[in-house]
Amino acid sequence: MKKKMGLFIMLVLLTTMVLSGCGSDKNTITFWTPLTGDDGAYMDQLVKDYNATNPEIKVKHVVTSDMYTKLSTVLNSGKGVPDLSIIHADRVPGYVKQGLIQPMTNVMKAQPELKQDNYLPQAWSVGNMDNTQYTIPLDIHSVVMYYNKDLLKKYNAEHFLDDNVITLDEMMSLQGKLDKGDYVVNDALLSWVILSQIQNFNGDIEENGKPAVDTPVMKQAFEAVKKINDAGLMTPNGEDGYLMFQSGNVLFSTDGTWSSTAHAKVEGLNFGVTNVYSPSADKFTNRASSHLFAMLKNDKRTDEKEQGIASFLEFIRTHSIKWAEAGQIVASKNINESPEYQKYMQSYFTKDEKEIKSLHIYTYEYYPYIAEALDTYSGDIVRGKTPIDEGLKTIQKTVEDKIAQSGQSTTK
Repeated sequence: MKKKMGLFIMLVLLTTMVLSGCGSDKNTITFWTPLTGDDGAYMDQLVKDYNATNPEIKVKHVVTSDMYTKLSTVLNSGKGVPDLSIIHADRVPGYVKQGLIQPMTNVMKAQPELKQDNYLPQAWSVGNMDNTQYTIPLDIHSVVMYYNKDLLKKYNAEHFLDDNVITLDEMMSLQGKLDKGDYVVNDALLSWVILSQIQNFNGDIEENGKPAVDTPVMKQAFEAVKKINDAGLMTPNGEDGYLMFQSGNVLFSTDGTWSSTAHAKVEGLNFGVTNVYSPSADKFTNRASSHLFAMLKNDKRTDEKEQGIASFLEFIRTHSIKWAEAGQIVASKNINESPEYQKYMQSYFTKDEKEIKSLHIYTYEYYPYIAEALDTYSGDIVRGKTPIDEGLKTIQKTVEDKIAQSGQSTTK
């Protein structure tokens, strides 16, 4: 019994330490991120490399799997707020509106190279509201489309890649031509694919600040993707399409830039990367997001720590080639324009202005609610379990209900 009580006390102490973020240590920048798994390990190494330069104030990286929940807790209490965090692009509008995020003005003054010209444009702009810069970008991570080179050759479809855009018509042209057990595309990151099609059809997810889900454009997007499923060209419902691609049974896999590292470890998988499929070769979109460095409201953050944060972010700007190993599109032009970066597969998406422009980041305040609802219902709509009209009405109501609930939130 005493051992159990001792273990319980130890767990409480550890939890308290994480939530406090060791914020009382004036010689340490407490840095929270949601980067689990390999991503966390790569960031650990970057922090270790920075600390090895012997800065006046070192950085402590704290990986927090449920970071946004914990951030809500500490921001409400005002205690234990980390000095620096990595947040996703879609969190910026809400944090700014609620006054929970501090501008990077002093940080940028301390390190003048932390400026717009030195970063990918959309990664920088998503942190700018009312001409105030609230974040410094680390990366862009996006849904992309991998292809199996051997299967393209087998089915005489290599010419699909001639213009860098795989169209729906090209995919449909393979109907009835595949061996049993082979498929044209899987359903990986299906909701991200839908969000890509929204842009391809010149639509959006908001109208005058209100969520726009139950719309003709959203219906077009679902109809386009559902057409592939109805033709029997999408991996079967309930099967792991991601693994089926790695097993060599799928021509195209719509998963993330970060997946390139996992695909590369599969023996015999001869693959490349291109843009997510589109209704027309005239326009293509890869739905993306961004990891951003942010200073959330913290009255105990000293000027000295802000200077230290500036030094750390300048180090990241010039040394984040390590982050490319995680399969991310590094936002710093110092890195993504370097010869060393070109060996990474995701460099495809920064090779020219057209590719860079294809990386679309949604910045609507209530985007997280829309993304969550699409994740929940997209599969059933595409598979025909739920009629499109019915599904869109459900998603619209779900999002509107979430917004209404958030309006009653007590979050400061």
